[in-house]
Amino acid sequence: GTPRQTMLFSATMPKQMEELSRAYLKDPRRVQVSPPGKAADKITQSVHFIDRARKPDMLREILARDLGALTLVFSRTKHGAEKLMKDLVADGFNAASIHGNKSQGQRDRAIKAFRDGTVTILVATDVAARGIDIPGVAYVINYDLPEVPDNYVHRIGRTARAGREGEAIAFCTPDEADQLRDIQKLMKIEIPVASGRVPAFGTDKPARRPGPKQHRGPKPGAVAGEKPAANSNRRRQRRRRAA
Repeated sequence: GTPRQTMLFSATMPKQMEELSRAYLKDPRRVQVSPPGKAADKITQSVHFIDRARKPDMLREILARDLGALTLVFSRTKHGAEKLMKDLVADGFNAASIHGNKSQGQRDRAIKAFRDGTVTILVATDVAARGIDIPGVAYVINYDLPEVPDNYVHRIGRTARAGREGEAIAFCTPDEADQLRDIQKLMKIEIPVASGRVPAFGTDKPARRPGPKQHRGPKPGAVAGEKPAANSNRRRQRRRRAA
């Protein structure tokens, strides 16, 4: 048949994807323009360390600074994206949302309105935002940090397109500290802190408490995993009767 050449362009190259390409492609060649996970040079990044309850107010403060700019806001869940969009609209912001619970037609209309500037704030999830190429996006706000570090690189890559400058802003709550650590490890950078106190990475998760049927450990003198001997129970019963 006619020879065919397949080309893949990506900001990241996960190990599984590379293994897949080697398994199914004939002598695949890899051309690396910049290190994996590296963001565009014209993206200014920053992180705000805040409590979860402060996120809505912080988002509104940032959006109010530049109301006319196209801003892409990322939420981790479909429900969270929809609720956030509705809350913003209720507060007078010009917002729309795209996520898995929206039909393809609804997503297409929201993206078109965002591209045209009819809508200036688009709240999205990772899956719904894949493939979006809108040169005019000025800000990307990570309202929730992604579980997968690679997704952060793809998210912020929605700004600073076609040689333009862009700004990527992240919110990090105490329980998202480890996710931020993994992102910085992938990108081999330390994201500048815009506000808040830097948490101690790896120590933000509360200790697990035993449930109703769990025990903290064996009683003194007992052997873990063993039940009290039957004769010891009988001795206790005899002592009670004697008393």
